[in-house]
Amino acid sequence: RNMSSAGPEGRKKMRECEGLIDSLVYYIQGAIADHEPNDKATENCVCILHNLSYQLEIELPESYAQSIYMQRRNISSDDKTPGCFGTRSRKVKEKQQDTPLPEEKSNPKGVESLWHSTLIRIYLSLIAKSTRNYTQEASLGALQNLTAGTGPMPFAVARTVVQKANGLPSIRAMLHVSHPAVKKTAVSLLRNLSRNTSLQSDIAREVLPDLVSILPECVPGSDIACETTVSICYTLFNLTQSSSHNARLLLSAHGLPKVIAISMNDSNMFSKASRAASVLLYSLWSHTDLHSAYKK
Repeated sequence: RNMSSAGPEGRKKMRECEGLIDSLVYYIQGAIADHEPNDKATENCVCILHNLSYQLEIELPESYAQSIYMQRRNISSDDKTPGCFGTRSRKVKEKQQDTPLPEEKSNPKGVESLWHSTLIRIYLSLIAKSTRNYTQEASLGALQNLTAGTGPMPFAVARTVVQKANGLPSIRAMLHVSHPAVKKTAVSLLRNLSRNTSLQSDIAREVLPDLVSILPECVPGSDIACETTVSICYTLFNLTQSSSHNARLLLSAHGLPKVIAISMNDSNMFSKASRAASVLLYSLWSHTDLHSAYKK
C-alpha cells in the first residue's frame, strides 16, 4: 500500500508485476463472498488498486493505448504528494465526449482488470457493504480516478457505474455519511460522472435533490467542506447547463437561496466556492423560461 503511493515509476512497476493485480482482486472478491468487507487486508487491497488506477489513462502502456484509444489526451497534474487519498484521485474538465466504446474482455488479466466491469462492481459492492471509512473512500476514489479521463475507457466506466451496475443508489448514500472525506470523494465522483451528457438525466433524477440537500447555507469554514461545496456546484452546473427540466428540479429542491448565499459570501468573495456558485447561477439564468420562477 505504501509502495503504490511512490509515484509514476512505482505504479508502473506494480501494474507490470505478474499476478499482483489479479491477486488483489481475488482477495477482495473472497472477502465480499465471505461477508467480511470490513477487514484491514481488504482495505489495504482497495487502497492499492485505488493508487494503481491513478492517472491510468495517460500512463497506460502503448500497446493498450493503441488498442483501446481512438484519442488520448494529456492531463497535467501538479499533485506530487504521496498517499492513499487526496492526490490519488483525479478531477478533470467539466465536459466529456461520448465516444464509441471498446469491447470488454471476458477474462481480464493484470492491468486490464483495473477498468473492467467486474472490479467496478466490486467497488460499488464495497461502497454499499463496508462500514470502514477508508475502504469506502478508496473504492469511491478508484472510481473517481477511472472516470477522470476524456477517452473511451473513462466513459465506459461511467456508463457501467450509472446504467449497467446501478451504482448511483450506493454513491448517493455516501453523500449523507458523517465522514467528510468520504462525502467529498463521493461528490467528486459524481462530478466526473455528470460530465457525460448521455448519463445526466439518470444522475439528476437519482441524486440532484440529495446534492442540493447537502449544499451548505453559506461558504463553509473548513478546506475539505469548501472543496466539497465546489464539486457540488460544478456537478449541479453540469446537470442543469443544458436542461431546463433539471434546473427546475434544483429550484423545487430549494437550492437557489443556498447557491445565491454561497456566491455572495462577503468574507470569501474570491473563494473557489463563491466562484463555483456564481458560475452555476449564471448558467441557471440562461434558462429564460424559468426567469419568472426564479424571481418568485
